Amino acid sequence: MKKCLIFGAAGRVGSHLASYLSKLGDDVIACTRKECNLENRDDIKELILSVQPTHVINCAAISGLETCLDDPVLAHRVNAMAPEMMAQVCHLKGIRFIHLSTDYVLDGRRAGLKEESAKCKPISVYGESKFEAELRIMDVMPEALVARVSWVFGNWARPAFPEMILKKAIQGEPLAAIADKWSMPTWVGDLSEWLRILAYEKEYEGVLHLCQSGEPISWHSYAQIVVKNAYEMGLISSIPEILEQKLDEQSFFRDARPRHTAMSSNKLALILDKPIRHYEEALGLAISGFTATMPQTHE
Repeated sequence: MKKCLIFGAAGRVGSHLASYLSKLGDDVIACTRKECNLENRDDIKELILSVQPTHVINCAAISGLETCLDDPVLAHRVNAMAPEMMAQVCHLKGIRFIHLSTDYVLDGRRAGLKEESAKCKPISVYGESKFEAELRIMDVMPEALVARVSWVFGNWARPAFPEMILKKAIQGEPLAAIADKWSMPTWVGDLSEWLRILAYEKEYEGVLHLCQSGEPISWHSYAQIVVKNAYEMGLISSIPEILEQKLDEQSFFRDARPRHTAMSSNKLALILDKPIRHYEEALGLAISGFTATMPQTHE
């Protein structure tokens, strides 16, 4: 009998994943901050040993870059030391362990899609803490899976960039987006399916990029696709102008953001033995699903 313990079950990925697995009939233990203090390694160990899961998926992290910058010790504890303890216990007990990492561990200096072997040289406290987690996990549990994700969207209860752009467009608010930073969107619907397959059906170990297919995209181009879909679906009467912004001009960004972190999903396609959905198709599917949950945006 499969029993999956999900850390970070209140977050954008974790909450959707827990719901997705539960709807498929899987036994899910959804762990939030209320159930476990990730700053305390003993709490993590005790929880895993008491629950006795067959699988552990860690979606928890302090992901706010400025939050990590303001308290690097906390970021280190939650983002690096906590996953290390999860890996140690899972290795000891023979539990399948999947840890979600980020494209922010990548160097980000050169354009183009990045394979799993690409150089890692994070430039933020957040990125440093997540890369340290990767190293610590692989050291104590080589059979673990470190799944890097980027620009996750599609959980309307926990809006990301495209949801916020869509809401502003519907409300007729001015739109602007950064045009000189590139990555790869990841639809939480596909991500949840991939994670279930990688947890229960595939035994891949090491680092793996989990994102949609396509060429690197900027936040500005991302926003353009969102409003185009909204227009075609009748959510807005015309396609609004989107002001181009520059990364270096964003005064509220106090820690550095890497510019080129778009990841290749080629290896994921080989492992799953099927093509990975292009991000434009994924955005279209997600936006069409939003229409049933967005009556409040017309107020």
